[in-house]
Amino acid sequence: MIRIIVVEDDKNTQMLVKKALRELDIFKDEEIKVEYYTKYNNALKETILNQEDHKIYILDIQLETTVSGIDIAKYIRDRDWDSEIIFITNHDKMFETVYRNIYEVFDFIEKFHGFGSKLKKDMKEIFKRNFDNKMFKFSNRNGNLQIYYRSILYLYRDTEERKLVVKTERSSYTIGLNVSDSLKYLDHRFMMVHRACVVNMDKVENFNWSKGYFKLYSGEKVHMLSRKYRKEVEDYIERNR
Repeated sequence: MIRIIVVEDDKNTQMLVKKALRELDIFKDEEIKVEYYTKYNNALKETILNQEDHKIYILDIQLETTVSGIDIAKYIRDRDWDSEIIFITNHDKMFETVYRNIYEVFDFIEKFHGFGSKLKKDMKEIFKRNFDNKMFKFSNRNGNLQIYYRSILYLYRDTEERKLVVKTERSSYTIGLNVSDSLKYLDHRFMMVHRACVVNMDKVENFNWSKGYFKLYSGEKVHMLSRKYRKEVEDYIERNR
């Protein structure tokens, strides 16, 4: 379970947060609970003290109560060093105050300058960095294979072996599975880009549709790219900007 804790007493900002969170692909594959608070209370205190779940806090610095977002963050950090904290505010002058008082702040977002896009970008980075423990798991009579999704670069059909090759940064693994069927074992970050290739979109630097290859951040060029899948790939990129 991953819990996103929003502490914000302005209704308009709450709506902006809700809209940004709804647009994230993370909810398709994760067990996530979002909780909203307008102030520090016993329910929020119990949530902070519960150490069983991963948590991401989105805190307004200036609340209309005696307990500010900074006070709440101090209480969190006295008990919890693992959860992420994102501050939101109307005033950029609060930057120094926050960083002088709170350790390990993930980000500080102003409410009126691309707020939604910045919040989505932060959330994607947090999920990619901290909560990405999902695995590709495949087993048959010949053995078992378990690899973290984040380690997979791409999967392709070996025409000579007539098997699926799972390519990682350090090695490759061959299994008896069709390319299209492999998508059943993967999550939303993996997309078919060729009838014989599925790629981890997080690993791609760019697509060259005219020359039929994609380039990974590692520098490797893979010449398995079909224009048939261009619209779906570009739609994915647009959604995840």
